Amino acid sequence: MMKYLKYSGITGGIVYWLFVAWSISRNPWFSFFHNALSDLGAGEASSPWIYNYGLMVTAVFILAFSVYLIISAENKLGTVGGAYISISAIFLALIGVFPGGTRPHGFVSTYFFVQFFLGMLIYGAGSKDRVIRYGSGLLFALAVLGTLISWPSVALIETYEIALIIVFALLVAIRG
Repeated sequence: MMKYLKYSGITGGIVYWLFVAWSISRNPWFSFFHNALSDLGAGEASSPWIYNYGLMVTAVFILAFSVYLIISAENKLGTVGGAYISISAIFLALIGVFPGGTRPHGFVSTYFFVQFFLGMLIYGAGSKDRVIRYGSGLLFALAVLGTLISWPSVALIETYEIALIIVFALLVAIRG
């Protein structure tokens, strides 16, 4: 069972991008250079349920990944880091429940990233594996630096941050 949980973060990333591709195929107006990814789930989108359900399905995989992190944690810091990531999974599902254009959307989407990156940093700080410890610190720094860049669109910074999340999942799957 742990083997499957170990790879659930990577699987979640793949599942997410498959839903995004499906949603983009139904919304040819979408541009990575002008939109936010959440625009694919807003009321104006064609079949917004595709994107929103995709977020909820992806959240299940991120929750499974957090269970792996908690079970495999070597100390309390690792456990707390995994718990933060489990909370981020809830916020990810809530992005689908409160799609773009709804009042809570900005909060839940921001807190997904905040919770995940804090969890990643804390989990890494507790890891005895130097690659995970320093890798998570570097990825956290890159995530913070990414917020300081003036991106042409929200979709591009979201894609950048999601790529960092997938790199962390890969790091844990390889080294964990």
